[in-house]
Amino acid sequence: MADTGPRVEPATADDVDAVTDMWVALAAGQREYGATLRAEANRATVREWVGQSAVTGDLLVARDSEAPGNAGGGTELVGFVGFSLERGDYERDAVRGTVSNLFVAPERRDEGIGGALLDAAERALREQGADRVALEALADNDRARAFYAAHGYDAHRIELTKRLGDEGDGGDDESDESGNDDATDESD
Repeated sequence: MADTGPRVEPATADDVDAVTDMWVALAAGQREYGATLRAEANRATVREWVGQSAVTGDLLVARDSEAPGNAGGGTELVGFVGFSLERGDYERDAVRGTVSNLFVAPERRDEGIGGALLDAAERALREQGADRVALEALADNDRARAFYAAHGYDAHRIELTKRLGDEGDGGDDESDESGNDDATDESD
Protein backbone atom coordinates (compact mmCIF):
# COMPACT_ATOMS: atom_id res chain seq x y z
CA MET A 1 0.00 0.00 0.00
CA ALA A 2 1.42 3.42 -0.96
CA ASP A 3 1.97 6.03 1.72
CA THR A 4 -0.36 8.94 0.98
CA GLY A 5 0.63 11.06 3.98
CA PRO A 6 2.62 14.26 3.85
CA ARG A 7 6.11 14.02 2.42
CA VAL A 8 9.12 15.70 4.01
CA GLU A 9 11.46 17.50 1.65
CA PRO A 10 13.76 20.53 1.51
CA ALA A 11 12.03 23.90 1.51
CA THR A 12 12.19 26.05 -1.60
CA ALA A 13 12.02 29.78 -2.21
CA ASP A 14 8.32 29.30 -3.00
CA ASP A 15 7.77 28.17 0.61
CA VAL A 16 9.14 31.31 2.29
CA ASP A 17 5.82 33.07 2.89
CA ALA A 18 3.97 29.94 4.06
CA VAL A 19 6.76 28.91 6.47
CA THR A 20 7.01 32.47 7.76
CA ASP A 21 3.27 32.43 8.47
CA MET A 22 3.68 29.10 10.29
CA TRP A 23 6.57 30.48 12.37
CA VAL A 24 4.42 33.47 13.37
CA ALA A 25 1.68 31.04 14.44
CA LEU A 26 4.26 28.97 16.37
CA ALA A 27 5.59 32.03 18.20
CA ALA A 28 2.07 33.27 18.96
CA GLY A 29 1.12 29.87 20.38
CA GLN A 30 4.21 29.73 22.57
CA ARG A 31 3.17 32.92 24.34
CA GLU A 32 0.75 30.89 26.48
CA TYR A 33 3.76 28.97 27.84
CA GLY A 34 5.69 32.10 28.79
CA ALA A 35 7.66 32.74 25.59
CA THR A 36 8.79 36.33 25.20
CA LEU A 37 9.28 36.31 21.42
CA ARG A 38 6.84 38.63 19.72
CA ALA A 39 5.26 36.82 16.81
CA GLU A 40 4.22 39.42 14.24
CA ALA A 41 6.96 41.88 15.19
CA ASN A 42 9.56 39.32 14.07
CA ARG A 43 7.97 38.51 10.72
CA ALA A 44 10.63 40.28 8.59
CA THR A 45 13.53 38.73 10.53
CA VAL A 46 11.99 35.27 10.32
CA ARG A 47 11.25 35.68 6.62
CA GLU A 48 14.95 36.38 6.08
CA TRP A 49 15.92 33.30 8.16
CA VAL A 50 13.46 31.13 6.23
CA GLY A 51 14.81 32.32 2.88
CA GLN A 52 18.41 31.75 3.94
CA SER A 53 17.61 28.33 5.43
CA ALA A 54 15.85 27.27 2.23
CA VAL A 55 19.00 28.16 0.27
CA THR A 56 21.41 26.43 2.69
CA GLY A 57 19.23 23.31 3.01
CA ASP A 58 18.67 23.78 6.74
CA LEU A 59 14.88 23.84 6.45
CA LEU A 60 12.56 20.95 5.69
CA VAL A 61 8.83 21.12 5.07
CA ALA A 62 6.02 18.61 5.23
CA ARG A 63 3.85 18.79 2.10
CA ASP A 64 0.43 17.26 1.77
CA SER A 65 -0.65 16.78 -1.83
CA GLU A 66 -3.80 15.00 -0.66
CA ALA A 67 -5.13 17.98 1.30
CA PRO A 68 -8.65 19.18 0.54
CA GLY A 69 -8.64 21.81 -2.18
CA ASN A 70 -5.47 20.49 -3.81
CA ALA A 71 -7.12 18.46 -6.55
CA GLY A 72 -5.28 20.56 -9.12
CA GLY A 73 -1.96 19.01 -8.15
CA GLY A 74 -0.88 21.70 -5.70
CA THR A 75 0.52 20.99 -2.28
CA GLU A 76 -0.21 22.37 1.13
CA LEU A 77 2.48 22.87 3.75
CA VAL A 78 1.46 21.23 7.01
CA GLY A 79 4.70 21.67 8.96
CA PHE A 80 8.36 22.60 8.97
CA VAL A 81 11.59 22.05 10.88
CA GLY A 82 14.70 24.25 10.97
CA PHE A 83 18.09 22.87 11.96
CA SER A 84 21.82 23.56 11.69
CA LEU A 85 25.21 22.42 12.84
CA GLU A 86 26.33 24.34 15.88
CA ARG A 87 29.19 26.66 15.08
CA GLY A 88 31.34 28.30 17.68
CA ASP A 89 34.76 29.16 18.98
CA TYR A 90 34.98 26.44 21.62
CA GLU A 91 36.53 23.01 21.07
CA ARG A 92 34.08 20.22 21.95
CA ASP A 93 34.14 16.45 22.30
CA ALA A 94 31.13 16.11 20.00
CA VAL A 95 29.75 17.82 16.91
CA ARG A 96 26.34 19.15 17.86
CA GLY A 97 23.41 19.91 15.64
CA THR A 98 20.48 22.02 16.76
CA VAL A 99 16.81 21.92 15.90
CA SER A 100 15.68 25.52 16.09
CA ASN A 101 12.01 25.28 15.21
CA LEU A 102 9.52 22.47 14.68
CA PHE A 103 5.92 23.19 13.82
CA VAL A 104 2.95 21.15 12.63
CA ALA A 105 -0.38 22.76 11.77
CA PRO A 106 -2.66 22.27 14.81
CA GLU A 107 -5.31 20.43 12.83
CA ARG A 108 -2.69 17.93 11.62
CA ARG A 109 -1.05 17.06 14.94
CA ASP A 110 -1.01 13.45 16.17
CA GLU A 111 -0.59 12.13 12.61
CA GLY A 112 3.15 11.48 12.85
CA ILE A 113 4.14 14.57 10.86
CA GLY A 114 6.20 16.07 13.69
CA GLY A 115 8.06 12.79 14.17
CA ALA A 116 8.75 12.54 10.43
CA LEU A 117 10.09 16.11 10.37
CA LEU A 118 12.27 15.50 13.44
CA ASP A 119 13.61 12.21 12.02
CA ALA A 120 14.48 13.89 8.72
CA ALA A 121 16.27 16.76 10.48
CA GLU A 122 18.24 14.26 12.59
CA ARG A 123 19.24 12.33 9.44
CA ALA A 124 20.37 15.53 7.72
CA LEU A 125 22.39 16.57 10.76
CA ARG A 126 23.98 13.12 11.00
CA GLU A 127 24.95 13.37 7.31
CA GLN A 128 26.55 16.76 8.06
CA GLY A 129 28.66 15.17 10.80
CA ALA A 130 26.63 15.80 13.96
CA ASP A 131 27.07 13.35 16.85
CA ARG A 132 24.29 14.88 18.97
CA VAL A 133 21.21 17.01 18.51
CA ALA A 134 20.04 19.70 20.91
CA LEU A 135 16.77 21.58 20.99
CA GLU A 136 14.73 23.66 23.39
CA ALA A 137 11.17 23.36 24.64
CA LEU A 138 9.44 25.74 26.99
CA ALA A 139 9.26 24.33 30.51
CA ASP A 140 5.49 24.81 30.73
CA ASN A 141 4.79 23.17 27.37
CA ASP A 142 4.16 19.64 28.61
CA ARG A 143 2.97 18.43 25.21
CA ALA A 144 6.21 19.48 23.47
CA ARG A 145 8.38 18.09 26.25
CA ALA A 146 6.53 14.75 26.11
CA PHE A 147 6.89 14.66 22.31
CA TYR A 148 10.66 15.16 22.50
CA ALA A 149 11.03 12.66 25.36
CA ALA A 150 9.16 10.09 23.28
CA HIS A 151 11.73 10.69 20.53
CA GLY A 152 14.67 10.03 22.88
CA TYR A 153 15.54 13.54 24.06
CA ASP A 154 16.71 14.00 27.65
CA ALA A 155 17.31 17.16 29.66
CA HIS A 156 20.90 18.32 29.27
CA ARG A 157 20.95 21.94 30.39
CA ILE A 158 18.24 23.76 32.28
CA GLU A 159 17.72 27.46 31.61
CA LEU A 160 16.56 29.43 34.62
CA THR A 161 14.89 32.81 34.22
CA LYS A 162 13.75 35.51 36.58
CA ARG A 163 11.45 38.41 35.88
CA LEU A 164 12.92 41.70 37.01
CA GLY A 165 10.34 44.17 38.19
CA ASP A 166 10.00 47.39 40.09
CA GLU A 167 8.82 45.99 43.43
CA GLY A 168 9.87 43.06 45.57
CA ASP A 169 11.59 40.96 42.93
CA GLY A 170 15.08 41.53 44.29
CA GLY A 171 14.53 39.91 47.68
CA ASP A 172 13.99 36.32 48.69
CA ASP A 173 11.85 36.85 51.80
CA GLU A 174 10.28 33.37 51.76
CA SER A 175 13.56 31.43 51.57
CA ASP A 176 15.54 30.07 54.46
CA GLU A 177 19.26 30.79 54.80
CA SER A 178 20.21 27.86 52.55
CA GLY A 179 18.23 29.36 49.66
CA ASN A 180 15.46 26.75 49.79
CA ASP A 181 12.11 28.31 49.04
CA ASP A 182 9.55 26.70 51.35
CA ALA A 183 6.71 28.41 49.49
CA THR A 184 7.55 26.76 46.16
CA ASP A 185 5.48 23.77 45.06
CA GLU A 186 5.32 21.52 42.00
CA SER A 187 3.05 23.95 40.11
CA ASP A 188 5.57 26.81 39.98
